[in-house]
Amino acid sequence: MPLFDDLSQFLENRLEEFLRRNPHLELEALLEQLRTQEEDTLKLIADLKVKEQQSQDETLSTAQEIHRWHIRIQKAKNANRPDLANAAQEREASLLHQGNLLWGQMQGLKERLSHAQALLHRIQIRHQEVKAKATEVQAKRVSTKAQNKVQQYDAAGWSSSNDNLEEKFRRWETEAELEQMKRNMGK
Repeated sequence: MPLFDDLSQFLENRLEEFLRRNPHLELEALLEQLRTQEEDTLKLIADLKVKEQQSQDETLSTAQEIHRWHIRIQKAKNANRPDLANAAQEREASLLHQGNLLWGQMQGLKERLSHAQALLHRIQIRHQEVKAKATEVQAKRVSTKAQNKVQQYDAAGWSSSNDNLEEKFRRWETEAELEQMKRNMGK
C-alpha cells in the first residue's frame, strides 16, 4: 500500500506544517494530549491503589493463616501427634510460599504505583509549562492583533483625513472654476 503510505505521510507533513504556522493550535493539541495522559495516569494510580490494598489484605490474611498453622504445629508436637504436626508443617510451608509470592506482587504494585505517581508529577509539570507557553502565545496574538488594528486605524485615519482633505480641495477647486466661469461669462 505505498499509495496509502504516501498519502498518510503527505497528510502528516501538511498537519505539521499547519501547526508550525499556527503555534497556538499546536499548543492546544499538546495541552489536550497532556490532559488525556493526566486522566489516564490518574485512572492507573487509582487502579493500582485498589490492587495494592487488595494485595496487602491478602498478604495479611495469609500471614495470619501462617501464624495459625504455626501454633497448630506446636500444639500437635506438644500432644505428641507427629502425623498432625507433619501435615500442619506442609500446610505452613505451602502458605509461606504463597505469602512470599503475594509479598513480591505487593512490592511490584508499590513500585508501579510509585512510578505512576512520578509520571503524573512530570505530566503535571509539563502541563503547567505548556499552559504558560500557550498563555504567552495567546497574549502575543492578542497584542499583535491589537497592534494591527491600531495600525489599520492609523492608516484608515490618515487616509480618511487625506480623503477629507482631498474632498475639501476638490470642492474649493470646483468652486474656483465656477467663479472663473461666471466671470468669463459676465465679460
